[in-house]
Amino acid sequence: MSIVYSFLNEKCITKMDIFSYFCNRLKIFISRMDTDQLPDHIVYSKKVIEFVTVAAETCLFLEHTSEFTKTDFVEKIVKILPLLYLNASLTDIPDSVYEDIPERFVNEDDYQYVRQQVEQLLGPDDSYLEVFHPDMALSDTPIAAFVSENMADIYQELKDFAANYQLGDIDIMNDALVACLDAFGEHWGQKLLNALRALHAVRFSDGFGSDETEKATPERKPIDRNTFLNFQHDDDEELTNLL
Repeated sequence: MSIVYSFLNEKCITKMDIFSYFCNRLKIFISRMDTDQLPDHIVYSKKVIEFVTVAAETCLFLEHTSEFTKTDFVEKIVKILPLLYLNASLTDIPDSVYEDIPERFVNEDDYQYVRQQVEQLLGPDDSYLEVFHPDMALSDTPIAAFVSENMADIYQELKDFAANYQLGDIDIMNDALVACLDAFGEHWGQKLLNALRALHAVRFSDGFGSDETEKATPERKPIDRNTFLNFQHDDDEELTNLL
């Protein structure tokens, strides 16, 4: 722990940098799995591996929102969200092992970091009228919702899941999967669809991207259902680059 804090002080590495590093390590861990020799458990099934891969990619994307132009961000997120929804909905929910909920890793600062990045990038397009809010039945006026809050809510569930999954303990991985998929049915799946509806309207609005001065952004590997098989990074190089 003292070594970590030493690097944080000397290199100005933020907690989000460390989260991003562990997401990359998770992707490396998945890419090196020999699926023929893995334990016969749902957490190592093809569907779960595909889901956790997309979850890790989504977290990394949202953590680096400020590196994109508004146009790039919208074009990419309207492709990521349907893939995320598909993989979550195709993944079976196992039975829990423990009575206690899995450990939470994302705190309020992490949540606000993601939310504020998205809010600042989208500007006026961050807000939209909510039609599936529980209070709609009691309200005579439209209820405003925010894409940035939806993205932060989704990020929180996915990062907590990914952080527990990368521990490599089957029982913890199992219960983290249960918690994430239960939360998908309870709230973040609906929030994903709500945000996607608003982002779709932005993406296909007249003049989309025409009034924005584009800046160069780093290339990111396309996300598809075979990402976990094709992704190859040197973990030592990742750690060197981070530190």
